[in-house]
Formats: sequence, structure tokens, C-alpha cells
Amino acid sequence: MTNQKTILVCPLDWGLGHATRCIPIIQSFLKDNHKVIIGTSGKQEALLKQEFPYVTFIELKGYNVEYPENGAMISKMLTQLPKIKKAIQEEQEWLAAIIDKYKIDQVVSDNRYGLWNNKIESTLITHQLFIKAPTGEWLIEKILNNYLANFDEVWIPDIEGENNLSGDLAHKKPLPHNYKFIGPLSRFSSLKKACDFSEEYDFIAIVSGPEPQRTIFEKLILEQVRDTNLKGVLVRGLPDSNEKLKIENSAIQIYNHLETNEFLNYLQKSKVVISRSGYSTIMDLATLGKKAILVPTPGQTEQEYLAQYHQEKGQFYTQKQSEFDLEKAVKEVKNYSGFVM
Repeated sequence: MTNQKTILVCPLDWGLGHATRCIPIIQSFLKDNHKVIIGTSGKQEALLKQEFPYVTFIELKGYNVEYPENGAMISKMLTQLPKIKKAIQEEQEWLAAIIDKYKIDQVVSDNRYGLWNNKIESTLITHQLFIKAPTGEWLIEKILNNYLANFDEVWIPDIEGENNLSGDLAHKKPLPHNYKFIGPLSRFSSLKKACDFSEEYDFIAIVSGPEPQRTIFEKLILEQVRDTNLKGVLVRGLPDSNEKLKIENSAIQIYNHLETNEFLNYLQKSKVVISRSGYSTIMDLATLGKKAILVPTPGQTEQEYLAQYHQEKGQFYTQKQSEFDLEKAVKEVKNYSGFVM
């Protein structure tokens, strides 16, 4: 095939969402008979190896960003800026060193700003073009735009127009000609969705993201479900873990990770989804038409904005983590429609 390319796909390591939303991109490349190489490590590598066991993987170190326990995200991120800047420089050097060895024609990076090179076609996937921050938004956007200018194309996983998923994050101002809306990316898009399933679970809780907030959220859900009669499923977002967690006197099934088809099965059989308000999760919710209770990671302004944005539109119900009330949320979410594509 004369148009066959070797394409390197590299998701960011902040939670699993950047990896899961690369699944339909990789599937599309493989369907078109391109050779795909995946650059990643850790939990993201474990997840993607389950989806693509025959694809070549190259180790690419993550940014290893840490989240605070108390929600003071800005100060925590400021202290890690030198580490992030160094990681961006190192990934650019990493890419330059492997282009010829693996005969790479194109790199598709999900929110990794150092993965571009003038020798090959360089594409960035991101929904966050305009920043939400307590202060200094203009400065952060200026730095961000300097990184984005290095890429041949920027792919925005959203719908162009008013009925969109990302709000001001991608629709605040007119965009350059090489920025393209490609529609929501969800690993569930291509799967056959059952029409005759019964919603036997009151909820499915999806817990993921950087520590320690992942564990804090997990404990909060498990502590509250003990005192209810709710029947639920908890997915811990730990694809590389063999630890078995069981809660006594509770009608909840707990899984470290679920393969995509099994995950879809539980999602369809659950009345409501409890999750962070990460953008990849919101794309999955929109694709499946599910009702959701969104609990933003404390201090993560993007998630806080997205949760509030969709609540104001009457689509998803949201609670702060510090005010999380499982039984109240399960009742209140009935007043929200979910996102209608």
C-alpha cells in the first residue's frame, strides 16, 4: 500500500482518559492499514496493551505529576513546573532519537507538547485551548500557544457549534485554520450497544486520576455505600494492579479494571455514572447517553468548570468532593437529562 504510514501515538499520563480516548484514533489508523507504534508507560501502557496486544510499544516516561491532598492545586502545580518543562524537553529529544530507527512518518500526541519534529507530520490532540485558572490565564495561554504553534495540526475532540462538550475551553474565540474539530473521541463509539439491557445497578462509580486524590475519592464512595441499600459497581482505574478489594456488608462489586466490552456492559446496566468530570469521561457519557454525577478533582479548575458548565445546561449533576453525599446525589441526578448528541 503506497500511502501506508508509520504513526506514533503518545497519550499524556495524567489519569487514564488520555489513553482511552486514543483508542478510537489507533483503531482508525489500523483500519486504514497504517502501522501504529504506541509511546507510553505505567497504567496507560497496561491499559493500551490490553486493547492492542499486537502493536509495538516504546517506553515513554510520563510527567508523573502529583496532586495535593487538600485541593491547593495551583501552588502544587507551580512547584512542579520545572519538572514538567524538563519532561517536555526530554520527550522532544526522545522523539528525535527514534524517528529514523522506527521510520516514523507522523506523530500524534495527546496533550504532550514536546512531541513535534520538523522532519515528520506532527499532530496534537487537545480540547483545552483556553485555560481556566484562578489567576494568570493570559500568561498560561501565551505559553500554551507557543507550544501549539509547533504542530502542523491541532485536533479538537469536540463538536463545532453551540451544542458542544467543552464550552469555553475550545469555543471561546475563533481558531487558526489548522485547528480541526474531529468530534468526540470515545472507545465505546464503535461498539455495539445493547438495546434490551435492564438497569440492575443503582450506580457505577469510576475512580481514576493521579494520586492521592484517586484513593481519597475511592474511600469516600466506599465509606458512604456501606450505609445504604444501593447496589453498585466500582471501577478503580488500576489496570496494572492485582490487589483485591472487598467491602463487607455492601452490595457493591469492585474491579481494578474492566476490559472495554465488559466495561460497556456494566455501564449500560447502571442507572447512573459517578465519576470525575475529566473531559474524556464526559465524551464517554455523551456517546452512551448516560446520566451522571460529576465530582471534580478538588482544585482542578478545568474539571470544576466542565462540571458546572454541564450542570447549568441541565445535563449532569455535580457535587464538590468535600460535600459528596451519595444518597442525595442518586436522587438529584434524576432531574438531569444527560448530554443529547
